[in-house]
Amino acid sequence: MFRPEIKVLDCTIRDGGLINECNFEDKFVRAVYAACSAAGVDYIEVGYQADKKFFSPDKYGKWKFCEESDVRKAIDGIESKSKISTMIDIGRVDLDAIRPKKESVVDMIRVACYVKDVDKAIQHVKACADKGYETTINIMAISTALVPDLEEALKQLADVPVKAVYIVDSFGALYSEQIHFLVALYKKYLNPKGIEVGIHCHNNQQLGFGNTIEAIRKGANYLDATIFGIGRAAGNCPMELLLAFLKNPKFKLEPILEVIETEFIPLREKLEWGYIIPHMITGILNQHPRDAMALRAGKDKDKYAQFYRNALSGAELA
Repeated sequence: MFRPEIKVLDCTIRDGGLINECNFEDKFVRAVYAACSAAGVDYIEVGYQADKKFFSPDKYGKWKFCEESDVRKAIDGIESKSKISTMIDIGRVDLDAIRPKKESVVDMIRVACYVKDVDKAIQHVKACADKGYETTINIMAISTALVPDLEEALKQLADVPVKAVYIVDSFGALYSEQIHFLVALYKKYLNPKGIEVGIHCHNNQQLGFGNTIEAIRKGANYLDATIFGIGRAAGNCPMELLLAFLKNPKFKLEPILEVIETEFIPLREKLEWGYIIPHMITGILNQHPRDAMALRAGKDKDKYAQFYRNALSGAELA
């Protein structure tokens, strides 16, 4: 699947931070950055730029805020051609506090929103672009979006200064046919304006990698993945699988395998992520994984049948 337009973005620290309140140690962040740089990954996302009025530093780690000094410290001395990305959520960021690109090592700012808030996301994108950053818009929970609403949003986004607009399967609910439909719909409105389609898949039904492949086949060129599939709940498309699939000589698999050995295997003893039954259940029911995450944090974490009955009842009542 060699295609020179393809860009790979690692969101290990950012999406992985959703399972530990962004409390990764500097050593871990440096190891991820070094491995992705050596592997030839195009973008490395180091976290959020969130407003501390909404997220207390007493609870959340530094990668929730990505202050310039912390990012510089994490990458200092590591040779890299990769660009650095951060993410902002609309309504949870102080746009005035984001420094101009010429004063930052960050290259791209990605704006996350739901389809109903695309107009607000456009304002955020324009503010970041005016400061000199590359931008994307990531439309979350796409599996819950109504097609007329999505089409209206894509029409608006066709005239916005973004590199890509992402299909984000937040609940890990989509199947290949839906991926095909969405990529075609995005391309219809965005490609004529030179805007690429991005794909970000969660792995609730063990389809994160498979759906990413299907998106690539249909023309998506901005690809999200995480090392060892780390990420909220069921996790994401694994970086090691994606790089092996792409068959692009610029990508090197060995650095990713090495950092899995040294950093991720030990981390699995402390944090849980990946395919497990409660996350599968929320995936097949197209529900947010918060209830599954709460179950796994409690004393009845393996009561799968009862969880399914409760989730199914909630889906029917919704």
